Amino acid sequence: MLRHLDPRPDALLCSALAADLDAADFRSEPLRAAWGEDADDALARGIRSPLLRAVADRTDPLVTLGRLFVVGLPQPADAVEAALPRTGIDGLEALGLAEREGADVIPAALIRPQSFVDADGVGEWWIASDLDEAALGGPLPADHVLGVGGASRTLASLVMPVPVERALDLGTGCGIQALLVARHAGHVVATDVSARALAYAQLNAHLAGVGNIEFRLGSIFDPVAGEGFGLIVSNPPFVITPRRDGVPAYEYRDGGLVGDALVERFVREVGAHLAPGGAAQLLGNWESRDGLAGLDRLDSWIDDDLDVWVVERETLSPLGYAELWIRDGGTTPRDQGFETLLDAWSDDFAARGVTEVGFGYVLIRRPETRDASPDGDRAPRLRRLERVAQPASSPGRAFRDGLAAHDALAAGIPERLVVAPDVTEARHHIPGEDAPSVIELRQGGGFGRTVSADPALAGFVGACDGELTVGQIAAALADLFEVPLPDLWADLEPRIRELVVDGFLAPAAT
Repeated sequence: MLRHLDPRPDALLCSALAADLDAADFRSEPLRAAWGEDADDALARGIRSPLLRAVADRTDPLVTLGRLFVVGLPQPADAVEAALPRTGIDGLEALGLAEREGADVIPAALIRPQSFVDADGVGEWWIASDLDEAALGGPLPADHVLGVGGASRTLASLVMPVPVERALDLGTGCGIQALLVARHAGHVVATDVSARALAYAQLNAHLAGVGNIEFRLGSIFDPVAGEGFGLIVSNPPFVITPRRDGVPAYEYRDGGLVGDALVERFVREVGAHLAPGGAAQLLGNWESRDGLAGLDRLDSWIDDDLDVWVVERETLSPLGYAELWIRDGGTTPRDQGFETLLDAWSDDFAARGVTEVGFGYVLIRRPETRDASPDGDRAPRLRRLERVAQPASSPGRAFRDGLAAHDALAAGIPERLVVAPDVTEARHHIPGEDAPSVIELRQGGGFGRTVSADPALAGFVGACDGELTVGQIAAALADLFEVPLPDLWADLEPRIRELVVDGFLAPAAT
């Protein structure tokens, strides 16, 4: 019988376990090679049988540990002892990761290799978390601690690669964001309302040998009252859950508030905890209610003194949203109780007049200074709330470079501009027509944007090779199109600014 034990982080035992895992080559690529790519992909979808068939005859340490900690299956005690000579079964029990039962070792947690890539290079950690639905064979317990999922990877890709002195990971869960941020922060505070999650996060920090993370228990900003940070990241428990008996309130995804109130509280309070120049980045949901768009509601929560950049990635109907998160908890339409849960979500949304639920990324920054010009005029704040549905390849760098470009534009458009190397142009012609009917500028990196351009804007971008000044290009285009230069510039200037912020154009090297 699988156990639900409390993780107990111990630095020395974690060091021994890390050494054993390393000696067994317990890494992503060796494991994938052991059972094959197809079986590995199937496991990501919760299907275990192809993997187990592929390694049915193997008893070596790599596969023994893979079955025990990646799949979550009991293993023979003698094989586990051989695979973990430094830690032993006693060490696993002391850590709360497994338990001996007769001749077998019963896993109480998953430990999976997690690769990462950031500005400092490539690496991999072992991340421990609670057993998943496939290992448990049913719905998750309410205090389940999630491992590295899609939302965690999404947030990791968003975080701007900027060194800071102090950082905060609010709602740390298994601790993956704190570990990533710790690579470019002097000190990290990781908080969570769940003591179980904090224990896993601390255990994972010990496994990774990372020592600059401090762990604190508490809700939202309560554990850091009066403190400021250069970076705040959060994958908070933002899932909208009905407050009704019989509806599971999973700690890893449910913050205990009504509707999108948790995201509202975060964005209303985060400014008080941002040092000058500091930024907060989080994932969240927001509701559209009775004709008021979710992005407009979100905009109203944020202080006018802060820079704001929100990217809404998708929207779901109330029904689609409810089904998504009921399934996430391990309940499917074939299970008893699915319809009851669906009714609870539907009633909850109807009570607030919810017509749509948005999901996306929120970036909030406290500007370094209030004044950016010699005469003391207040620098314009960035207030950008947009919908971006296409895939993004490097959103963290796009956010970082976009903020830097916004700041630089306070002094005016640079004298010379160049086209970014990932930008291409597409022209669409109606058969028989010489002039294009549609001109598009396409971005390969960042948010992968496509911008419609008229001949004047396309001509301007095409001439940005760093040789001619912006003024010279504009004057030439005014002559070409036979329009007054002030009129042409009034039309082009705001669009050029947007292309600079979005990374289509950049200042020429001096």
